[in-house]
Amino acid sequence: MVRWVSGAVAPRLVERARIVLACADGQPNTRVAAELKVTADTVRKWRSRFAARRMAGLADDPRPGRRKSELVLSDEERAQLTRWARRARTAQFLALRARIVLGCAEGGTNKQVAAELGVREQSVSRWRARFVERRLDGLSDEPRSGRPPSILLDQVEDVVVATLESAPGKDTHWSRASMAERTGLSKSTIGRIWKKFDLKPHLQDAFKLSTDPQFVAKVVDVVGLYHHPPEKAVVLCVDEKSQIQALDRSQPVLPMMPGMPERRTHDYLRHGITSLFAAFNIADGTVIGELHRRHRAVEFKKFLVTIDKRVPAGLDVHLVCDNYATHNTPEIRTWLGKHPRFHVHFTPTGSSWINQVERWFGLLTDKLIRRGVHTSVKALEDDIRAWIDSWNENPRPFTWTKTADEILNSLADYLAKVTPPASQR
Repeated sequence: MVRWVSGAVAPRLVERARIVLACADGQPNTRVAAELKVTADTVRKWRSRFAARRMAGLADDPRPGRRKSELVLSDEERAQLTRWARRARTAQFLALRARIVLGCAEGGTNKQVAAELGVREQSVSRWRARFVERRLDGLSDEPRSGRPPSILLDQVEDVVVATLESAPGKDTHWSRASMAERTGLSKSTIGRIWKKFDLKPHLQDAFKLSTDPQFVAKVVDVVGLYHHPPEKAVVLCVDEKSQIQALDRSQPVLPMMPGMPERRTHDYLRHGITSLFAAFNIADGTVIGELHRRHRAVEFKKFLVTIDKRVPAGLDVHLVCDNYATHNTPEIRTWLGKHPRFHVHFTPTGSSWINQVERWFGLLTDKLIRRGVHTSVKALEDDIRAWIDSWNENPRPFTWTKTADEILNSLADYLAKVTPPASQR
């Protein structure tokens, strides 16, 4: 009893042990109830249960209720449910019901399956019973009252499968008009189906998988530097934004007005280019910037000298750079050898997304360069310097959230999806 009261068991058993110990001291039921803040009936119940059955009387009795029907799957049923649960073009309601049945078949209780899938326990009980009664047919929706749907599920599946797995003749992607012509449905119906399944054939995104043989080691190195920067050191993400053009529009820009966006001519006058060398401090978000008209190892060395002067002498400098040729010339390696406080960490080839200064370059492009009008390279450089000074007055560091394991697992999942099984080759 004393061990129970110390918290070695569930809270409800702790309360019952306290009741029995208090009663064993000779206190009446009403006083025990007042001290433990329970009802006198509760004290009387557990006192009598202990007197009749000793320690076993304090345990909960099995709850009455109807036993659940045993759920056993045949090999064919398990295979079909697995296909429904995993296939991308399966309706989501059917995929969820298939996961519920598979979870119950593995021995999980209704409460456990509901918690795992994020649904109500009543939903699990319903589809478990429906499957036991009618097997696979029980997972389909029953006919509803009202006008039957004009678009059958087979037609919806045909549109989704055709969108994902085919192209319209010589065209590269489907439009609502071409899909409507193929299926005989209206363009608005095609649009609703695509919206329902979040399909956007007109959009295209870009990606690139790194072929660097040291990809894993470099990701672990750089991401580890972001999450656990060394003490008495500065971590700088370094890169160059080369060939920034000083562009002047052929006609004056028309300012924004109510009901009309800002307007500018599509053609422009080009007055020259410049290159921005930047080092982004991951700790406080400040930027060290330097502009040069050319982009060579000579200019990169000058920028390293600038960094050396700007960073206090007592701190090590960790540079996150890409594999650009100017970063790894004999001249640069010699300079780094003479400055042992500099440590270079290279990002994987083709993985500039891992360098935080690229995100800062994106802000610079969006807020200054893309819509800027400059009549000379000097005017462009002055604006860039002013923008950097304004940024450093209120710097904003970025928060890197992904761990190296999460990045590598995400890449592995993607490769598993796009790589066909060996049996299909």
